[in-house]
Amino acid sequence: MFIGTGTALVTPFRTDGSLDEAALRRLVRRQIDAGVDFLVPCGTTGESPTLTHEEHLRVVEITIELAKGKAPVLAGAGGYNTAEVISLAHELARLGADGILSVTPYYNKPTQEGLFQHYRAIAQAISLPIVLYSVQGRTGVNIEPATVKRLAQIENIVGIKEASGNVSQMAAILNAVPEDFIVVSGDDAITVPLIALGGRGVISVVSNEIPAEMSQLTRLALQGDFGGARAIHRRYHPLMEINFVESNPIPVKASMAEMGLLEPVWRLPLVPPKAENQARIRSVLESLGLAKRAHAAFAN
Repeated sequence: MFIGTGTALVTPFRTDGSLDEAALRRLVRRQIDAGVDFLVPCGTTGESPTLTHEEHLRVVEITIELAKGKAPVLAGAGGYNTAEVISLAHELARLGADGILSVTPYYNKPTQEGLFQHYRAIAQAISLPIVLYSVQGRTGVNIEPATVKRLAQIENIVGIKEASGNVSQMAAILNAVPEDFIVVSGDDAITVPLIALGGRGVISVVSNEIPAEMSQLTRLALQGDFGGARAIHRRYHPLMEINFVESNPIPVKASMAEMGLLEPVWRLPLVPPKAENQARIRSVLESLGLAKRAHAAFAN
């Protein structure tokens, strides 16, 4: 269900800072029309820490409404309070989410045993499939291969979004887990090498901008056409890189605003990119012909 390209959806806001439901609907439809394999609302790319509880549920509800029968929805439900994560996961299940993406607890830095107990408690509380999310650079916590191996033995823990940036660790995880356990990349630029090692896809930031192209890259790699996948990767690698010139999702939302897809609005503590980085983002888009193409598509 969560194989291929899943888009870590940004959350669009109006100029007054409120949730822009109309823009969200346009973005979700654009993803579905482009053929992405699944949708991931309310992850950290969706600025979930700044969403109210009601907004979090509303974003997922709209995504499910539009994606029903077209693409699975892997809804974000992570945090450092296990009881709160379980409560949110129950609500997302009632909305009809197909699964839960759960980032590791941040700040309180649990031990490996603490991580195991945290995820086991969530898995025991809900019947939905759970995809772990390990991104040590943001949370200060790494899910080590031995812990992933233990968690993979729990029936409804079905995969991991691996964003450590450590390809050797990814290989160790793939060697440790059952064949049907899904390992997907959390970094666009590592999608092709991870699939070469046995990974099953990506939960992508760049597919917010280029959903069709990123979906094609992943499909080609999964089919063993690494030459075709590399060609797409080489063309769009500058975009993958510029998306992280500042903290995600600052650059990708700036890029999408340049493309005419949403208003350039973030919630504090995120702020617009520096002027020089905005210029770099614009330059990359212009070099790829994206801004003109997307403006025309948005106008229609």
